[in-house]
Amino acid sequence: MDNLIPRLLIFLITLYMGLPFLLTRIFGWGVFRKASRKRAERHVAFTFDDGPDPRYTPKLLDLLRDRGVKATFFVLGSKAEKYPELVKRMHEEGHQIGIHNYTHMLNWIMSPRNIRRKHVERSADIIQRITGERPTYYRPPWGILNIADLFLLRKAYRLVLWSVIARDWKLNTGGHHLRHLLSKHIRPGAVIVLHDSGDTLGADREAPGQMLTVLRDILSETERRGLKCVRTDELLKLERAA
Repeated sequence: MDNLIPRLLIFLITLYMGLPFLLTRIFGWGVFRKASRKRAERHVAFTFDDGPDPRYTPKLLDLLRDRGVKATFFVLGSKAEKYPELVKRMHEEGHQIGIHNYTHMLNWIMSPRNIRRKHVERSADIIQRITGERPTYYRPPWGILNIADLFLLRKAYRLVLWSVIARDWKLNTGGHHLRHLLSKHIRPGAVIVLHDSGDTLGADREAPGQMLTVLRDILSETERRGLKCVRTDELLKLERAA
């Protein structure tokens, strides 16, 4: 009996945290991480997390507009509330807007009820008030879901992770290395995650500036390679096409 409670606790923690990590991050079950190369038809999706940011997001939007690129922004509801003009601009310029929680909190340390009501639905309400369109795509902070998220949120939202991540939130990654990683791994069907804000836990505040410099070159390279940048929902439609 003395060993039963610790064992039960370990089992519940593993079920709540470990199982969804295994299913989503290792096997890709229940989430959209990439499209097949065959169905993607040379399309890729750039996605940006943690914004909007008044310093970097306008520069990013300028770059995407100048290159004719459509992307997906997974925004924090608290920042959307604070900078509604940036969310409105994203929408007006044809980008997809998804949810990245109200604040950048780890889903493992919150109850399913709080995640759904105080983060996901709250953020959806804010975005809908700004754009007139309710978001239906969700990416959790750090790409980490709990077991309830995986089985309950996916009934109302499309859960999106990524296939290409390059540690762009740290300055010590270096522009050369960041450029190399992106160039090496971007291929038809890829979902690339980058960050247009550097004020979340573990990030460097100046890192988005480095990312933008590299992104300018990467967008030129994708164009030379004949790759077309689309929104995540557009990439998913290609994946689902017969």
